[in-house]
Amino acid sequence: MNALFYFLLWAAILFLMMRFGCGAHVMGHRHGRSKHGDDSPEDPHATEGLKWIPPAEDVDPVCGKTVRTERAKPSVHDGHVFYFCSRDCRERFEAAPEQYLAPAAKALPTQPENEDA
Repeated sequence: MNALFYFLLWAAILFLMMRFGCGAHVMGHRHGRSKHGDDSPEDPHATEGLKWIPPAEDVDPVCGKTVRTERAKPSVHDGHVFYFCSRDCRERFEAAPEQYLAPAAKALPTQPENEDA
């Protein structure tokens, strides 16, 4: 009987901590603040003007196709979002992103160095 009492006591303590204590952040509770549209100035979680909207279209860095971002396969690299036409292109990019993000091949000089003028 004592074991059942201790179990219920610890369960109640754990519940209260998760609901009102530090666990409230993990559970998604924000100490009585509304989750929907409560961006009051005293709210430390308010993000005024920080809303990212993806472009309607973007260019796949692997194959160069123009893709609609709503149907594209996204990937984040170095803080930037890249959109891909297929899973294969995304996997190739994720395997070696520097290969696709490197500047275009160096432009050839207009006049070769060893050419006689």
